[in-house]
Amino acid sequence: MPLDPVIDRVTDRIRERSAATRAAYLARIAAAASEGPRRAHLSCGNQAHAYAAMPDKDDLAQSRKPNIGIVTAYNDMLSAHQPYERFPEIIRAAASRAGATAQVAGGVPAMCDGVTQGRAGMELSLFSRDVIALAAGVAMSHDTFDAALYLGVCDKIVPGLVIAAASFGHVPSVFVPAGPMPSGLPNDEKARIRQQFAAGEVDRTALMTAEMASYHGPGTCTFYGTANSNQMLMEFMGLHLPGTSFVNPNTEMRDALTAAATERAAQITNLGEAFLPVGQILDECAFVNGIVGLMATGGSTNLVLHLPAMARAAGVILDIADFHDISEAVPLMARVYPNGLADVNHFHAAGGLGFMIGQLLDAGLLNADVLTVAGGGLGSYVREPRLRGGRVEWQQGSAESLNDRILRPARDPFAATGGLKQLQGNLGRGVIKVSAVSPDRHVIEAPARIFTDQEQVKAAFRANEFTGDTVVVVRFQGPAANGMPELHSLTPVLSVLQDRGLRVALLTDGRMSGASGKVPAAIHLSPEAAKGGPLARLRDGDMIRLDAEQGTIDCLAPDFDTRSPVTADLSANQHGMGREMFSLFRAAAGDATDGACAIL
Repeated sequence: MPLDPVIDRVTDRIRERSAATRAAYLARIAAAASEGPRRAHLSCGNQAHAYAAMPDKDDLAQSRKPNIGIVTAYNDMLSAHQPYERFPEIIRAAASRAGATAQVAGGVPAMCDGVTQGRAGMELSLFSRDVIALAAGVAMSHDTFDAALYLGVCDKIVPGLVIAAASFGHVPSVFVPAGPMPSGLPNDEKARIRQQFAAGEVDRTALMTAEMASYHGPGTCTFYGTANSNQMLMEFMGLHLPGTSFVNPNTEMRDALTAAATERAAQITNLGEAFLPVGQILDECAFVNGIVGLMATGGSTNLVLHLPAMARAAGVILDIADFHDISEAVPLMARVYPNGLADVNHFHAAGGLGFMIGQLLDAGLLNADVLTVAGGGLGSYVREPRLRGGRVEWQQGSAESLNDRILRPARDPFAATGGLKQLQGNLGRGVIKVSAVSPDRHVIEAPARIFTDQEQVKAAFRANEFTGDTVVVVRFQGPAANGMPELHSLTPVLSVLQDRGLRVALLTDGRMSGASGKVPAAIHLSPEAAKGGPLARLRDGDMIRLDAEQGTIDCLAPDFDTRSPVTADLSANQHGMGREMFSLFRAAAGDATDGACAIL
């Protein structure tokens, strides 16, 4: 099938925009690769330090066995990352069987947005991505590794690891997932109880019981938020082995897939005939494929922040117009909570990513001729893993959806477009995700109510101050102001107002998670208020028109453009919970539309 003209045009546009930066990047990694295996350049003293604790140190010092570096986001506070405790043992054994060695090169921090929602720690969350990239860079700086395995799942962890992998683009790299927890309390039931609690209809005991029944074991949260969107992305971009994203932790298949990833990493080093630096994989086509996957699955808006930062690390320049145009061309093929009732386990059972990739390839909506860690182009990702004698074999996946309430073919989708829209107007530039929003709420025109943090919104709700249609404006929430925390804790409040019959919307220079729900939310508005952006000129009562159909976001006040921007007292966001250590990140962060990155 020839490539869809929109996908072709956007890919060419990115390639042209990135020509100089991509060429410079490829020249750098080619120069690094030309030096050959890295350990060959270490002195005897360097090598002795690196191998001192290894049981097979003589092999490392005297042979040409590949040495695989493990960069891990393990901790046992995050359910998604707790399974990684066992992975180094599995990897070392698999490496030995493959004639290689493996070492934990280093660990990276991994915080949980689910724990920090609505708390001061959330103001460190976005910049933890940059810290993760830096920490992974420190791990890889020992320069003793012929390949790398990156172990990470959740919101900022995978983007940070990709930034680091791109920075060490001459090193072959495979990303290794841990998988989702088994299904627990249905997500729609959890959301219902959250709304009941917000409305004062149930007590905290009922809320806690529901939450614990939903988040109940090792593995990723089962809704389709940022963590699971990350896993989809790694598969669509060819950085996972096929079919590995949504296999549950601590199963025989998961362990076998981890061993298979290790074996593949050993095969693609500069010591053999199949050398595949990760920087070559991370090209324009790979990032376009990732965006296609994001739209087809209805994935997290956080990836609209992370993908430009990830791409920039590989010399590829993305713009939010690329997301918009791809969204207009790509059908929404999946309904996974919050866009439906199913969770990722149900999605995987219905055919999952292999079915979707096959459908999108057949429709000409993916760049097929790409490099992947599995080899064979993206076509190899329609296969799914099966166990044979304790080892993984790949076979053709399902060509049909096994549940058309969860997963549909490209020719008969849930919606004709991916549901992500670019917004532009006199209030700046941002995005809105409408795949879960009722069509009768794609256009909201209502007076503004201005707030400078989400606690103010919740206090106004408790005081019953929202009695008419309202655009809730939460400004001074961008990366330069306070680190751009998620405003996800507003979802129950806004949902209650909408269920009461009010026409409400959220407008912010902050962000929402992939679980933002059914309330229209114009997010990532740039330039942000803290930099004198348009949101800083809004006043209570200004009429706001949010039009997701036309892609516009405007203040209708006739004097709007002549007003002076207000400032806010941000001193409370500068200290406590480690925030004082992140002042350099806030000062250096770029606009949200460019990825809000402080290190690139």
